[in-house]
Amino acid sequence: MIKLVLSDMDGTFLNNSGDFNRELYKKAKKLMREKGVVFAPVTGKQCERIEELFGDDADDLWILGDSATRIKHNGKFVYESLLSNKLGSEIIHLLEKTSLEHTIIACTRNGAFIKDTVSPEEAAIVRRSYAQVRRVSDFNEIKDDFVKITIHDPLHRCFETKEKLSPFFESAYIVASESAWIDITNVNVHKGTTVERLQQILNVTPDETMAFGDGFNDLELMTRATYSFAVRNAVQELKDSANFITRSNEEDAVLKTIIQILSLQRNS
Repeated sequence: MIKLVLSDMDGTFLNNSGDFNRELYKKAKKLMREKGVVFAPVTGKQCERIEELFGDDADDLWILGDSATRIKHNGKFVYESLLSNKLGSEIIHLLEKTSLEHTIIACTRNGAFIKDTVSPEEAAIVRRSYAQVRRVSDFNEIKDDFVKITIHDPLHRCFETKEKLSPFFESAYIVASESAWIDITNVNVHKGTTVERLQQILNVTPDETMAFGDGFNDLELMTRATYSFAVRNAVQELKDSANFITRSNEEDAVLKTIIQILSLQRNS
């Protein structure tokens, strides 16, 4: 019996315009409520940005946001794992030495920070994932620990950039979800470990879990769900690791699959 549904957002739950079928979501939400199923977005997006996207429907979500470094439920954080300011600053220093053409997004409990030199076009891309964005002239102005550090590269060199971060592979979790994005979090903190924490909180097993993803940063997510689905537009590695393949993100894959499977399930 499914008790927990997990979904990546960009490229999975959300369409290519960064939105979702809200009428279909109302139907899926009603069905999940009837079946006693919890829905949890698992995403690189800021928790507050997910709250913006879902509006009033965000109230009963379990949000695993900020690259799954935090769990937020009903407006309160129930879990977080931070990257120390010292380590995060060292990583940012290397990233700035590596290239000045990619956008560094340094996230703390107080929001996401970008340099004041970031173009309006790049700032608009950042805003799609972060509700609270501030500008700084120097990242050394940040004295708090980091929730995560993200890189957006419009030139799509993130797989190469990741390898240049090899001095930090043992002290941080670093993943290029695709060629344009890198996420950096505390060591051993990723979608798999944080989902495991949520499953412990909710007393749910992988056999009672359904999960959806599309990118390299969803590989660990697939390991926490017996009902693991790669959307059709997913990278091949994720398709190989998932137990099932479903429609694409442009076809409302997640919502249609939820409705299809839960309609066959008896109420809890």
